Amino acid sequence: MTEIESIAELEVWYHDQLVGRMALTQDQRCAFQYDQNCLKAGVSLSPFHLPASPELFIAPPTPFEGNFGVFADSLPDGWGSLVLDRYLRNAGLSPAALTILQRLSLVGSNARGALEYRPDNSIRGSLRSIDLVELARQVEELYQSKDYNDEALETVYRYSGSSGGARPKVFITSDGDEWLVKFPASIDPDDVGIQEYEYSLLAKRCGIVMPETCLFDDRYFATQRFDRSPQGKIHTLSAAGLLHADYRIPSLDYATLLIACQRLTRDMREVEQLFRLMVFNVVIGNRDDHAKNFSFQLHGRDWKLAPAYDLLPSYGFNGQHTTTINGSGDPHREDLLACGAKVGLKTGYMDAVIDEIVRTCRSERMAQNVLSQT
Repeated sequence: MTEIESIAELEVWYHDQLVGRMALTQDQRCAFQYDQNCLKAGVSLSPFHLPASPELFIAPPTPFEGNFGVFADSLPDGWGSLVLDRYLRNAGLSPAALTILQRLSLVGSNARGALEYRPDNSIRGSLRSIDLVELARQVEELYQSKDYNDEALETVYRYSGSSGGARPKVFITSDGDEWLVKFPASIDPDDVGIQEYEYSLLAKRCGIVMPETCLFDDRYFATQRFDRSPQGKIHTLSAAGLLHADYRIPSLDYATLLIACQRLTRDMREVEQLFRLMVFNVVIGNRDDHAKNFSFQLHGRDWKLAPAYDLLPSYGFNGQHTTTINGSGDPHREDLLACGAKVGLKTGYMDAVIDEIVRTCRSERMAQNVLSQT
């Protein structure tokens, strides 16, 4: 790669159909318009900010630097952004000089979820199983800014895709299934993969809907990609993208998240699942519960809460929950009850869920907050 072509207009595709086009305004904000055939089908990529309408939508300047949340979800952040920027610099390109459209073209058909972008300037890796120990070594060198060769950078870039989050991760295929595999970050304990696997099993015992999880080489936590299925890709939208919430800072409350879930899915079973996830995060001390750690998926015409992910005790924002609970970053039982009441959940039901999750987590000695009655 020696240069990236200038892009005046970017096409957005969904399930092999053109759904709309994007261009940039003079102040570098995205302008998006749905394709007429897409409008006839009544498809909305992001119901709250891009409803199915023939108008020309202009993205707000914040929080996604002039991008729409649904398309910002496709871009790498954290680890994925670090890899992409180093790959570009290694090719003699300035990451800061790229427009949003050029960055989306680099994602192309490799985005999380089901959206694809054309022109497609992505690099497609084989995604076959490889030596994870060797890949982990290359990842660590890149993460630590140590000396690394061009071949290692190329390999990590191909396997990292449009990944987000702070911890290094890659996408691989094993026995026909696609997996996301995580490696320890420099601040993580060596057994962080084993810990996350154990908490994923605990979450399932607490009634949390999770994708399949496993340990590769008995050390690397892996989760089966829930945006892929035998029928094809699944459109996936984070709460940050849905609500245009800044995931880098506390910008969301669980009450807002529950109300959004209720409005989007129109299904109280999904709301109840989100309430259960909120309780679990509080009980285990998962305070890094920012707006990108919740997602929704479009199945046919119905939106549903995506399977849970990134469930692990964490410090969060100044030691408090990044997504507040009834306005509190250090919540008590009554805060959870107040959030649930705003979407019509009954006190008896909520008490039963809280007691069940506390009891299950305490039995495994994995509860940090027992949420006692006051």
